[in-house]
Amino acid sequence: MRAYDLVVVGTGMGGGSLAYALRDSGLKIALVERGDYLPSEPENWSPKAVFNQKRYKPKEQWFDDSGHTFPPGVHYFVGGNTKVYGAALPRFRKEDFSELEFEEGASLAWPVTYEEFEPYYCRAEQMLFVHGETGGDPTEPPRSAPFPFPAVPHESYIEDLKRRFEYQGLHPFFLPLGIDLRQGGRCIRCKTCDGFPCKVDAKADADLSCVRPALASGNVELITRAFVRRLITDTSGKTVIEAEIERDGHSLRIGGGTFVVSCGAVNSTALLLRSASSLHPNGLANSSGLVGRNYMVHNNTALMAVNPFRINPTTFQKTMAVNDYYFRGEEGYRFPLGNLQLLGKLQAGMLTANQRWVPNSILGKLAHRSVDWWVMSEDLPDPQNRVTLGPGGRIEVRFRPNNLRAHNRLIRAASRMLRRAGYPVVLIQRMGIETNSHQCGTIRFGTDPTKSVLDPFCRSHDVPNLFVVDSSFFPSSSAVNPALTIAAQALRVADHIKGQIRAPGCLTPFKTRC
Repeated sequence: MRAYDLVVVGTGMGGGSLAYALRDSGLKIALVERGDYLPSEPENWSPKAVFNQKRYKPKEQWFDDSGHTFPPGVHYFVGGNTKVYGAALPRFRKEDFSELEFEEGASLAWPVTYEEFEPYYCRAEQMLFVHGETGGDPTEPPRSAPFPFPAVPHESYIEDLKRRFEYQGLHPFFLPLGIDLRQGGRCIRCKTCDGFPCKVDAKADADLSCVRPALASGNVELITRAFVRRLITDTSGKTVIEAEIERDGHSLRIGGGTFVVSCGAVNSTALLLRSASSLHPNGLANSSGLVGRNYMVHNNTALMAVNPFRINPTTFQKTMAVNDYYFRGEEGYRFPLGNLQLLGKLQAGMLTANQRWVPNSILGKLAHRSVDWWVMSEDLPDPQNRVTLGPGGRIEVRFRPNNLRAHNRLIRAASRMLRRAGYPVVLIQRMGIETNSHQCGTIRFGTDPTKSVLDPFCRSHDVPNLFVVDSSFFPSSSAVNPALTIAAQALRVADHIKGQIRAPGCLTPFKTRC
């Protein structure tokens, strides 16, 4: 059995950022990933391979609460889901850290403030070479430093659309993006960024920006193709001592002083539930009964705004967002609605995955004349929306969308905005339970052990040498992409761990060699 000071399970934005931040801490770190490196191959940029054939998704089915299966939107590679994400890296709004009132309920306040997070947002933006511009977003939170790099400029068609929105009194702004347009950078501004693997390594994913620099330090070891079946505690139940792993058909165990779970909100929950024992009969670290509860994924809708008489020649489309409806609606509606942001340019091969009954030639004509948007509203924490394990350890997800009245208002506002901008046809595609790339909330952090699973530094209330560092810790989902906030918290947790290491006396549980 190999032993490490720190064992990190998962190499996505949470685990990867944590390993990056601790690479020179003096800790002997194991990064454990159930997948392998995503191959660089021609299919990386094939809409048919990526979207229709689902080449990079696992052959895995989860179950809804009716017993029906669905293919989850997860990717098991070094870097996790960030290998195919759209690299949108906005901060949460300052108000997102407080309780917000909605028409159908309320989101929860976080146990930390935006001001505590802000320095870590700056560090995460540097780590992920974020491009953006201050001053354009009407909901922009305060910043102590500018964006590391200038905003990704709009192509001429999108610049014209920006002026059409401004004529309506709206405030479109540059979407913060983690793509490598630095001097001498690798980005070629192609059509195959949002939802595709990057064949030229120009996306700020957790693999390239975090894991590989961590491995270069010599203090971090990566173990791929390693599925962690369960975590095992000592006889007191208060300390995790081993991870039981399945690798290439063999079973092995890895020992550690401290364990960090960073598998994503669903799989982190599944791991804790699989780790149930006589000392933790409801799952590891689950004395509160909250592990798996309050599952959130955002209310998501895709819009294709079509002008039949105008070709959209844009190649790299995902550069603009609109937050005018983030905290309020039109016509005096006082509740938050959400965020609008451009998608990567849709192509016919991408559309056929959801519209198999429409001929490819028609889809191609629509795609050439459309501008494509993602409509995103907050979904509210609900303890009945939860992740559990079924027969044979299968993953079961119960999810009933909420806050839909606000989301429907946002769809209507976006449709009016686009029609006024010259698009008479607006096609709407609502996303279902399988669209879970923004999953969060199942292992909430807080100060009260009866109302949360983790403390404000993502350490388990029940098991002091266990941390969970991914979007599981979110008490609320906000209405923007979660990746930068995950990275910021990982850097914050890393500083906390380094502070504990430097404390006088025995270094356990962070070091096994005490």
